[in-house]
Amino acid sequence: MKSKKINWSILICLGVFFLISILSIYATNLFLKPELKNLYLKQILFYLIGFLILIFTTYKGFSWFKKYHFLIYIGINILLLALLFLGININGSKCWFLIGPISFQPSELMKISLIITLSKILINFQKQKDNHFSKELFLLLKMFLITIIPSILTFLEPDTGAVIIYLLILLIFLINSHINKKWYLFLTINIVIFLSLILGLYFFKQDLFFKLIGENIFYRMERILNWSKESGFQLENSLIAIGASGLLGFGYLKNPLYFPEPQTDFIFTTYTANFGFLGAILLILTILIFDTKILNLCLKKIKTEDKYILLGIFIMIFYGQIQNIAMTLGLLPITGIPLPFISYGGSSLLAYLFILGIVLNIERELYKYRN
Repeated sequence: MKSKKINWSILICLGVFFLISILSIYATNLFLKPELKNLYLKQILFYLIGFLILIFTTYKGFSWFKKYHFLIYIGINILLLALLFLGININGSKCWFLIGPISFQPSELMKISLIITLSKILINFQKQKDNHFSKELFLLLKMFLITIIPSILTFLEPDTGAVIIYLLILLIFLINSHINKKWYLFLTINIVIFLSLILGLYFFKQDLFFKLIGENIFYRMERILNWSKESGFQLENSLIAIGASGLLGFGYLKNPLYFPEPQTDFIFTTYTANFGFLGAILLILTILIFDTKILNLCLKKIKTEDKYILLGIFIMIFYGQIQNIAMTLGLLPITGIPLPFISYGGSSLLAYLFILGIVLNIERELYKYRN
């Protein structure tokens, strides 16, 4: 049973992700500026640091995060607020702090913080014997408040993709909250009213709408419209590159088409252009195996709190994979969400390796308990 304390299937999938990530990022050197041609070396460094974090979390646990979860949550919100004034502007977004040669994105840590904080709130609620109307209402208000604060701060950066993940994390916890079903109807009605008010402001009070939402909403709407029409330079070239890559791709380092952000948002296009349909199938099969292993762990007899944490982690990873790949194929709007474990980015990669350490720790504790 000792060999089963670590899920080697997950680690093998991680190894495949590492190779695909480095090969794909190196392939973007065809189009990147000279000062960005060392990104693959930085990604290797991020993987090495992240793997140390993974090992530490797997064997030492993450009890410190759970113990100080609310202080960590407050600290990350302060960082999100500071970004609006001190963050560096990249492509019209203030999502990063620049620390020497390294950029740091607090919204990646907020995803983890939300998962831990909401799981704690839900567990404390379910421990109460008498969960009547007022306590359910207080639970909902608390969960919405915890989610809406970072959502507003992140939306103002703007980073719409991260906000969507925050809301999906909230949704998965609401579904598992076991509150009265009438609350779901109440929430649905309120969401419809809220969206109706937003649309009403847009069509009848545009001055007020732009004061509240910001003028960069035009840019976001343009990306959505480009997706629905399958137009836009980035999307058009992505579709051509994927469609023309054939069974084996154009050949490694022979991609003839340029599209913006090939190392981050459109890493799947870069990879497919170099390795073709067979390469894409290998990646997708690896993703399916990886995700299935995490979901299977959720279905085992583990502590309820750990189950909630795993569900939050699963939805965070799964949505990132679906959204990133689908937007390169024109199936979903372009939201700037990286492909987990593949896209270039230190904050994103370190966050994903940390939560993978949490997954392996939960499984390790499960087998330790059984023995």
